[in-house]
Amino acid sequence: MENSARDPVRTSARRRPDAAALISGDTVVTWSELDERVSRAAGRLATGCARGDRVALVLGNTVDFAVAYFAVLRAGLVAVPLNPGYTVDELTYALADSSAARVVADDAVLGRLRLSDPVAVPLAELLSGEPVAPQPAGADDLAVLLYTSGTSGRPKGAMLTHRALAANHDQLALIEPAVLSATDVVLLTIPFFHAYGLNTGLGAIAHYGACGVLVDRFEPAATLALIAERQVTAVIGVPSMYAAWSREPAAREALAAVRTAVCGAAPFDPADAARFTAVTGKTVLIGYGLTEAAPVLTTTAVSDREKAGSIGRPLPGVSLLLRTADGEVLWRDGLVADQHDDAELDLDLEVSAGTDPGEIVVRGENLFSGYWPEGRDGPDADGWWGTGDIAYADADGDLVLVDRIGELILVNGFNVYPAEIERVLDGHPGVAEAAVIAIPDQLTGQAPYAYVVPALDPAPTPAELQVYCAAQLARFKLPAGIELVAELPHSAIGKVRKGALR
Repeated sequence: MENSARDPVRTSARRRPDAAALISGDTVVTWSELDERVSRAAGRLATGCARGDRVALVLGNTVDFAVAYFAVLRAGLVAVPLNPGYTVDELTYALADSSAARVVADDAVLGRLRLSDPVAVPLAELLSGEPVAPQPAGADDLAVLLYTSGTSGRPKGAMLTHRALAANHDQLALIEPAVLSATDVVLLTIPFFHAYGLNTGLGAIAHYGACGVLVDRFEPAATLALIAERQVTAVIGVPSMYAAWSREPAAREALAAVRTAVCGAAPFDPADAARFTAVTGKTVLIGYGLTEAAPVLTTTAVSDREKAGSIGRPLPGVSLLLRTADGEVLWRDGLVADQHDDAELDLDLEVSAGTDPGEIVVRGENLFSGYWPEGRDGPDADGWWGTGDIAYADADGDLVLVDRIGELILVNGFNVYPAEIERVLDGHPGVAEAAVIAIPDQLTGQAPYAYVVPALDPAPTPAELQVYCAAQLARFKLPAGIELVAELPHSAIGKVRKGALR
C-alpha cells in the first residue's frame, strides 16, 4: 500500500462527479458537491488545530456526519466518532480521554455539554471555512479513534490508521464475485460511531464511489419502503434488522433489487437466517470482525455462502489461527506470504473432522495500532493479535464462533460457553431472548445464570425452562438460576450488554 493516506472522496469526485454520493430524505448530494463541502469543512476544522489533533463527532447518520468525518481526515486530523445517545458523563469522559480539540455536534448536544468556541463547532458553522487543499497524512498516521464498549470499566479508544481503514477495503475488494461496486446503492443504517457503520458502510461507498442511503433510526416497515423507493442494491445490516424484515409482509417485494445483503456485529441465529431467506429469496452473507480490525476479518463470501452458523473464512490478506490458552496452534488458514518468520508455527496442520475451540488470533494490515494513547495491547512484534473470541473450524475448514474468552464460565474446571446455553433457551417457543452470565458458586467456583425475556403470556416458568435445558445440555452446563425479565440491556447495534447484567 502507498505511504500517503488516500482521499477517497476526492478520487470519487473526479471519477463520478455527477453521480449521487449520499441520499438523506429528499436530499441528494453528488460526489462533486460532497467534495466541495468536505473541503470547506476541512478549512473550518483545521483553523487553530495542529496535525493529529482529535476532533469528536457527536452526530447521527447524517450528511453532516459524512462531511465532518471526511473533512477531519482531509485536514490531517483524527476523527473521534461518539454515540449521540451517550450520557453527559460518558461524553465528557471520551472528550477528556481523547483530549479532543474540537467537537462537532448539533445545538442540543453542545448545550448539554456546555462547551464554547473554539472547542465547539456548531453544524451551522461547519461549512464556513475557506476551501482548502488536502493535507495528506501518512498512511501510518492515526485516522480514527473508536471507543469500544467493553464488558466492564470505561471504554477504550482503538487506534486505527489510514492504512488500516484502506486495507480492509482492499481485502474485501479481492472477493469474487464482488460484494460491492460503484453502481451499488447501499443502505447505511448502522451507526457511524461504530466501526461497522463507519468503515464497512460509509467508508465503503467512498472507496467505490457508490451511493449511500442514510437512515438515522431503523424502523422495519419504513426502511423497507425506503429500500424499494431508492432501489437499494446492497444492505449493510445486523441480525435484528433481518429478523424484523422477515416478519414484514412487504419484505420480498421491497428487497427485490437487493443483490448483496451483509450481516455482522453479532451472531445471526440460523433460524432467523432461514426465515429471512424463505420470505425474501435472499441469502445473507455473514461476516465477523471487531473494531480493532477496521472491522472485517472473515466472511462467508469467501467460503460457503449458504452455510448456517458459520462465519466463513479469513478475508484475502488476513492471516488467522486458532490457539489454546497454552499457546498450542490448533488450526490456521489464510496466511499470506510476507516477511514474517512463521517457523515457530506448525505449517502442516490440516482440517480433518474439525478442531477443538481456540482463540482467534489474527494478523493483517487492517489491524489497529493498540489502545489510546500509548498503543498498549496491540499486535505483537510479529503482527499477531489475539481477539479474545473463541471459535472452531468445522470439517470443511469454515469457522464457527463459540464465545468470548471473557464470557467463558469455568464449572469445576469444565468450560461452559454461555452462547451454547443461550441457543438452547432461544429455541424454546416461549423465549424471545436469553442472556447467560457467570455467577460465583461455592461448590463449583462459577455457575451459569440466565436472564430470559418471555415471548408468551403466560410466560414459561423458570422450572419449565430448566427441564427444557436438561433435555439438551449436560448437567454441569445447566443454569443455576433462570430469571424472567421484561427486557435485556442492548448496545446501539443490538448486542446484549452483559456488563450491565453483572
